[in-house]
Amino acid sequence: MTSQPSRRGEPEAPDPLPIPVVDNHTHLDISRDGEAIGVDDIGPALRAAARVGVDRVVQVGCDPVGNEFAVAAAEAHPAVVAGVALHPNEVPGLAARGELEAHLARVEELAAHPRVRVVGETGLDFFRTGPDGHGLQEESFRAHVEIAKRTGLALQIHDRDAHDDVLRVLADAGAPDRTVMHCFSGGVETARECVSRGYHLSFSGTVTFKSAKELRDALAVTPLELLLVETDAPYLTPHPWRGASNSPMLVPLTVRVMASVLGVAVPTLCTALSENAERLYGPW
Repeated sequence: MTSQPSRRGEPEAPDPLPIPVVDNHTHLDISRDGEAIGVDDIGPALRAAARVGVDRVVQVGCDPVGNEFAVAAAEAHPAVVAGVALHPNEVPGLAARGELEAHLARVEELAAHPRVRVVGETGLDFFRTGPDGHGLQEESFRAHVEIAKRTGLALQIHDRDAHDDVLRVLADAGAPDRTVMHCFSGGVETARECVSRGYHLSFSGTVTFKSAKELRDALAVTPLELLLVETDAPYLTPHPWRGASNSPMLVPLTVRVMASVLGVAVPTLCTALSENAERLYGPW
């Protein structure tokens, strides 16, 4: 593996994992250069991931178009299951156009599809949405919690700069039995609170960043049975490819850092990650 690449560097395939794992959260429909991506276009990325031991992915929708893509991708590719939701940053715009209720209803319709296994990503984002939108985000978040409970699906949470409020809403609304903190970004105390509630914590490439000691400390207090790994591709590319476009192929880099932090063998962690994902989402 080369040293830190340029921003335009093309990541190289890492050494394969000894036991296949799941990319718990990816957006294969999003291109950082703005290129249009169709359902038939994601096959090469899935095959590249499978060659290094990432043989299953959760394709997550964030908006009405992305939700339809996620379901179509899961229908077309056996390695894919879908998540559907309205991202918290999408909610104020949908509400302003009078479309929020209709699109929430469509999320619930799609959640009945057998290839949809997740309601999410939903939650709160106080980084990109200002205070005027917080109430609408919480309203939508609570609606997604109820959809997950009515449909019996797992719930994936987006939490950016809103740890206390996310935990408050989940406690008040009653979190589903299967709740996942996608791209966990909290510290040790937030991790411990999530663990005490039985939530799963999903770690992305950010845990490999040199500056992410607090995140690695949070990982260290999370038991194996509540761990997941993800890319959040095309974002949050792990070291040493930070700045390049992310893809499920790079999950092994994150897994190996996680194993080192936890002090466990890579095969042990891979087994736990795979079993946790299938327990949450069912067989692919």
